[in-house]
Amino acid sequence: MDVHVATLADLLRETAEHHDPYEKTHARHNWWDWYAPYLHARQQGSTPEDAAAAAGRYIEELRHAACR
Repeated sequence: MDVHVATLADLLRETAEHHDPYEKTHARHNWWDWYAPYLHARQQGSTPEDAAAAAGRYIEELRHAACR
């Protein structure tokens, strides 16, 4: 997908804003592991809320995989 730079900048700002509350209330994690699924979900048409939920689920999947 070819995304205009200004559009990508807006999406990254939005991602940072939605990541901030997650980061403050959840265990330590790599920010890029949260950003990637959020950005992907938004590019696929998800709402910001659904994208944040998808990113949170992804982080939990990573945690469970690391515990195995």
